Amino acid sequence: MKKNTATIILNRNLPAVTDSLYDSLTRNNGHVTDVFVVEAGSDDDKLSRHCSWHANWEQARKEGLRPPRGFNFGLTKLWEAGKFAQYDYFFLLTNDTEFDNSPYLEILLDELGHHPRVGIISPCSKNWGEWFLLKEQTTLYFWYVLNTALLLRREFIESVMTPDQPDYHNFLYDGTNFRGYGTELELVAKGYANDWATALTRRVWSEENETYLHTQHHLINTEAYHDNLRMAIEEGEQWMRRKYGFKSRWNMQLYSKSFYDLFFRFFPEYRKYRI
Repeated sequence: MKKNTATIILNRNLPAVTDSLYDSLTRNNGHVTDVFVVEAGSDDDKLSRHCSWHANWEQARKEGLRPPRGFNFGLTKLWEAGKFAQYDYFFLLTNDTEFDNSPYLEILLDELGHHPRVGIISPCSKNWGEWFLLKEQTTLYFWYVLNTALLLRREFIESVMTPDQPDYHNFLYDGTNFRGYGTELELVAKGYANDWATALTRRVWSEENETYLHTQHHLINTEAYHDNLRMAIEEGEQWMRRKYGFKSRWNMQLYSKSFYDLFFRFFPEYRKYRI
């Protein structure tokens, strides 16, 4: 089977965790993906043995890249190497994402094949309220997504990415929102504005192992869990206000949902996947 997917894993000073996820991917899904590891500001002695690219400039070492800039950085490296167009899909993972031992990526790819207008598909978590919505159907379309594992179609990325001089600040996500609170809603809204849906599926289950953020934040060189969460919300709300004039995440969700509702007017054949 063709390796038509590029997987990008973010690591910052947790090489054993990253290598375990890398090994799981290659063992269960290596026939469909190439796997790349972004060292998002890691110390030189804490690199994954599978390091592909190291963000090692001063600011990256001090603050890390966090997901928006980290994924932008990895995608930019593929773009600059002329490899971006070689892949049909991009699987974006933080290293604290955990799956069962199934060929989870192959399953997600198969599910995307049944939904030609889906640009983003995400595994569901059994701890989410969305799990109850998916009890009767395998996959539904949502106007929001919040996960550490996103599978994106290349055509979707090409329709919403920065077209001129893409870099780690702006390739896919808006890197001015450092911690990324709200950037996933912006990405979903851009998708629906360009006729691409976002889906959650229960064919694959994944979880974020927050233990690392709770117990090893000093090693990761980040703030304590609750401090980081507070800062993410404060910075994200400032970003929403500055860029969109919104005063809360609720306003951002309404913005995304407005495009979601229009999508089903233009594509009524997908109304069975509407929540």
